[in-house]
Amino acid sequence: MHIVEHPAIDLDLKYATADNITGTPIYAYAVALLHPEAHAALMKAAELASAADRRLIVFDAYRPPAAQRRLWEALPDPTFIADPELGSTHSRGIAVDLTLAYPSGEALPMGTGFDAMEPASFHAHPGLPADVQGNRQMLAGIMALAGWVHNPMEWWHYNLPNPEAFPIVDDVQTVARMMP
Repeated sequence: MHIVEHPAIDLDLKYATADNITGTPIYAYAVALLHPEAHAALMKAAELASAADRRLIVFDAYRPPAAQRRLWEALPDPTFIADPELGSTHSRGIAVDLTLAYPSGEALPMGTGFDAMEPASFHAHPGLPADVQGNRQMLAGIMALAGWVHNPMEWWHYNLPNPEAFPIVDDVQTVARMMP
């Protein structure tokens, strides 16, 4: 697993704070980890965002299976949360939750906040203002060019294709970098 660091990436790891759907921190340490292939694709996305005079704000990356269970307990809805028994793309280290920001670091309007588990978070939700639709499409374009696929239910979620090719990561050393 590689640590996410890049001059065009800011970290705002929501699950290391109480600002998430559980209302309590899940991670003890604010560190974003990714599988080497996902890390390379995110670095490419950061370069593309930078070329468009934008930044990325990462909300989540690798998610230990224990953290996935806590999210499922808070909202056992497979529309938005992967069943931990089936495994998550986050727990494989190949998913990232993120948004676009201006060079100042201020997030672009996306119509809902991160983890807004509601229909307005669907990527193609009708009735969103034109600027929001444009911002979502810009994020989708950058991520697609970098090799990511989007989750149609969450404008912020992207993962590498073919997730079944990547095993779930639950080794003690990796998990200890985030959770006690």
